[in-house]
Amino acid sequence: MISQPSRRTFLQSLGAAATVASLAPGAALAAPLKGANMAYGLVTYQWGKDWDLPTLIKNCEQAKVYGVELRTTHAHGVEPTLSKIQREEVVKRFNDSPVQLVSLGSNERFDSPDPAVLKKAIETSKEFLRLAHDVGATGVKVKPDRFYPTVAHEKTIAQIGGALNELGEYATGFGQQVRLEVHGQCGEPATIKKIMDVADNENVAVCWNSNAQDLEGPGLEQNFNLLIKRFGATCHVRPLDDADYPYAQLIQLLVDADYQGWLMLEDGRMVADPVEQLARQAILFKKMVAAAQSK
Repeated sequence: MISQPSRRTFLQSLGAAATVASLAPGAALAAPLKGANMAYGLVTYQWGKDWDLPTLIKNCEQAKVYGVELRTTHAHGVEPTLSKIQREEVVKRFNDSPVQLVSLGSNERFDSPDPAVLKKAIETSKEFLRLAHDVGATGVKVKPDRFYPTVAHEKTIAQIGGALNELGEYATGFGQQVRLEVHGQCGEPATIKKIMDVADNENVAVCWNSNAQDLEGPGLEQNFNLLIKRFGATCHVRPLDDADYPYAQLIQLLVDADYQGWLMLEDGRMVADPVEQLARQAILFKKMVAAAQSK
């Protein structure tokens, strides 16, 4: 899922260590630490929304943050309208940098009772999946969103799940993951679980979103455990020192589960110096992961 280090490199190094151990009787092969393949990245929601692509990559390099999810409509301009040549230019920019294009953040949702609106959302999501493939990303974020007073909740859940299955099947041909952000009125983990029970295609995954709803009902650990088996390559977080959410506990749960993906900052609040703050958050992430690994 991630390239700092990549899973393949990690397994190759582990295999090499095992070979050395087999040649040296009595030598112990240390088990890899859980959470070792977890990395920190940025969603260009507010921090980065006004940066063009060269500036975005430069600022991420400066902050030592090596993964990005590009939000649609923002200044970097990675949109389905790009030509073939423009898509190739995006690939080249990331190939020339240690920064990885992890995901595209669409704004598509599948809750509308209007069949025409639903169809358009599905077709636009397919355009984003093709774009993600062409520019070197590994998936596309979508949303479930809301319930309507005139529609039974179970009908909306079934509709969202069915749309996700259609997209998951389509994504197979492009090597992409459809990442359902835990979002909106449908953002209670128990509701997302119901949606994912319908959306059983292997290319459909959950993007944890660090919402207040995570802490309600049975609490963070049980809500996390409802969904962890369907987590995809991205999770969204706010600043890790935000006292409104127990990020130390979340990271402990991720480490214990040996999550192998990206924790990506998605903050709706602007800051005076986003590059400096992003670098600080990346350091804090490493410290919190190390603390969780030591327990």
